[in-house]
Amino acid sequence: MASPGQPRRARGTVGHPYSALNLRLALALFGLVLLGVLAAVLFAAGYAALGWIAAALAAVAAVDAVIVQRRRSVRRREDPQRHDSLFE
Repeated sequence: MASPGQPRRARGTVGHPYSALNLRLALALFGLVLLGVLAAVLFAAGYAALGWIAAALAAVAAVDAVIVQRRRSVRRREDPQRHDSLFE
């Protein structure tokens, strides 16, 4: 039986939880690129304050991408035969 924090029919268990690390990495990289471009455009247009906000959010997305990649590499070392899809 799945724990209360997991979606129904998820393949995860208490010992091996359901995780969307691959999808989270894709979204973090998308946010990094999008916010980086937005920051450059805002700086070029003369909106420095908004550019700094976009740059700070891009930095948060970069940190998130690094954390997710570290978790994925730990998971890969624990079970090298496992190949996850984007949504798993």
